[in-house]
Amino acid sequence: MNSLKTFAAAATIALAAPFALTAQAQSAMPHGKMDGMNMPGMAMPGMKMDATADMPMTDGEVRKIDKDNRKITLKHGDIKNLDMPGMTMVFTVTDPALLDKVQVGNKVRFVAAKADGALVVTAIEAVK
Repeated sequence: MNSLKTFAAAATIALAAPFALTAQAQSAMPHGKMDGMNMPGMAMPGMKMDATADMPMTDGEVRKIDKDNRKITLKHGDIKNLDMPGMTMVFTVTDPALLDKVQVGNKVRFVAAKADGALVVTAIEAVK
């Protein structure tokens, strides 16, 4: 089973590599960098990413939205596909339209991935 997950992650990264964006995520954790974590790739803004449908969504809460810089600050639970514990951190969004779907204070579910060494949000929805 682990071999299948490893193969799937490698295939996702290999297929997404030509479309990867330069993105930046800042962590509220003191150690900041999370380069050693296992994080799959992502697609270009506006493109439907099939791998996103297969990635688990994470529960969170919107703390800040910065539309000018395409950033969102989320207080989130464990992000299982990234082997990341819960924390509050800043993500770049792959598509600026994602920021129009939520407001500060909203409870959300989102998908996060790694692109060019940075953490990005590839999908987000407000929880009703």
